[in-house]
Amino acid sequence: MDARDKQVLRSLRLELCAELLVEGLVIQYLYQEGILTESDVQEIRAQVTNQRKTMMLLDILPARGPKAFETFLESLQEFPWVKDKLEAKRNEVMLVAPTDNEIPGILQHTLKNPPTDQQINKLARGLGSEWEFIVLSLGLTQTDIYRCKANHPYNIQSQIVNAFILWRQRFGNKATLETLCDSLKLGEVDSSIIQQLFQ
Repeated sequence: MDARDKQVLRSLRLELCAELLVEGLVIQYLYQEGILTESDVQEIRAQVTNQRKTMMLLDILPARGPKAFETFLESLQEFPWVKDKLEAKRNEVMLVAPTDNEIPGILQHTLKNPPTDQQINKLARGLGSEWEFIVLSLGLTQTDIYRCKANHPYNIQSQIVNAFILWRQRFGNKATLETLCDSLKLGEVDSSIIQQLFQ
């Protein structure tokens, strides 16, 4: 799911939780179209209230690939007003989205530097489960990820920091901010998290 669609879901999160009943056809349609797995469906159904079920769905959707948002819109046949609201918000976000792929106001030579410990900490605070995909795309292995998790079993932020420091140590002068930003974009991380690295 691209950053714009993630932003739309985030900005309407509370309204969706109040208006949307995901138990019926919504979940079944997303399962049928391969957006949700069987375990996702069970996890959503295990939630106590309808609001929590919707929240769980909204937590899962952003990590389900580029078709997730469109398929979610298609699943809202019973809720045309919700679909209209999502589409209107999406068009609004499109109008203000930056047109180029560059990070505004960042000097090129800055991007050639490795990320500082402070930048890695900021990144770790902003990332969720997508961190594993990102460090794999940077060249770490599943074994590296397993070690980071084993070293910090109860603290996801520490696992993430550990992984990015390992990447910086292993790849030396190839471990640049530019490489990191490219991987974050590839992992469809929200652009605001990337911009926070430079503030």
